[in-house]
Amino acid sequence: MRRWALRSLAVLALGACSALAAWWWFREYAPDRDRYPVRGIDVSHHQGAIDWPRVARDDVAFVYMKATEGGDHRDRAFARNWREARAAGLAVGAYHFFTFCRSGEEQARNVLAVVPVEADALPPAVDLEFGGNCGKTPDAATMRAELDAFLAPVERAYGRRAVLYVTPEFLAAYADALPPRALWRRSILREPDDSAPWRLWQYHNRGRVDGIVGPVDLNVLATDADLAALGRAP
Repeated sequence: MRRWALRSLAVLALGACSALAAWWWFREYAPDRDRYPVRGIDVSHHQGAIDWPRVARDDVAFVYMKATEGGDHRDRAFARNWREARAAGLAVGAYHFFTFCRSGEEQARNVLAVVPVEADALPPAVDLEFGGNCGKTPDAATMRAELDAFLAPVERAYGRRAVLYVTPEFLAAYADALPPRALWRRSILREPDDSAPWRLWQYHNRGRVDGIVGPVDLNVLATDADLAALGRAP
């Protein structure tokens, strides 16, 4: 009986150690810094008040921040994040969550009313995903038409080609319908496959950065080239 109890305790201890190791690996996962030395984050009001000088000192070079969603939603932390992140010396860019339930033209007007036109900012990014979107799932031609209607005025106003953030599910559904733009691919804890070239990789959705209380999305650039290159054709 005593031997059985000791074995049970050993099994439990081994299980606890394995779970702790798995948790630590998940929390600390990061791509090879020699291959991908330029790290950034993306944030919204969900991160709360951010201490941007501390973020800038924690190996963070750039930040994309949520500005708008759909035709009328505006992130309440955007103006503060934009102002304070720039003051901390970070390269900043805005992203828009694209919804299938409002026209591309309406959504473009929402972005233009919120995001400043600043020549040294990163190109605007468009968040394309099914998660959190409305119930519609348009066919490829309809999606492309509305996305084009969004991109035309936005890119004209900011003078840069937009970056397209895509989840694996969105890419699988619409890869052939996407316009030729730099891709920001979501691939948590693993390098994106070779199905589509990418310029940005979101590798973690619960990372930790000094200056932010709680989890934050982490990203790297495909190369250590000038961040301004994001706005060029892929």
